[in-house]
Amino acid sequence: MAIRLIREEDEPVLRKKCKPVKEITPKIAELAEDMLDTMYNANGVGLAAPQVGMLKRMVVIDIGEGPVVLINPEIIETSGEQTGNEGCLSVPGKTGVVTRPNYVKAKAVDITGQNIIVEGEELMARALCHEIDHLDGILYVDKVEGELMDVETEEDE
Repeated sequence: MAIRLIREEDEPVLRKKCKPVKEITPKIAELAEDMLDTMYNANGVGLAAPQVGMLKRMVVIDIGEGPVVLINPEIIETSGEQTGNEGCLSVPGKTGVVTRPNYVKAKAVDITGQNIIVEGEELMARALCHEIDHLDGILYVDKVEGELMDVETEEDE
């Protein structure tokens, strides 16, 4: 498949509300593959379609337990609270403190067209909230408590 260009914070496509995916076509399947390839190439744990310039309600997530493709995802339940650092492939080199639910349950359609329920705690809950926010034009920088900080990389040390 292909690595796609990740759109950055100042690009208008990231602030638009995405349209639902009406049917899973070969083009949608290809987009899912490309999004996964792009996310892995950038060492991310999640990627939403608008981050590669597509206004579709679709996200991919892999917190180290294997890839999850969610089409038309919707959060249906949350509980608890966690506060921690968050980053975004569309806001490179920055991190910020964001409070999110500690548990999230979402419904979606998978790449085969099956209705699925995805549940997650901690990192998975954070990833679900973060990526689904992208589908409504919301970036984590809108929710940061305090200032954005520069990410220290190994090259900086």
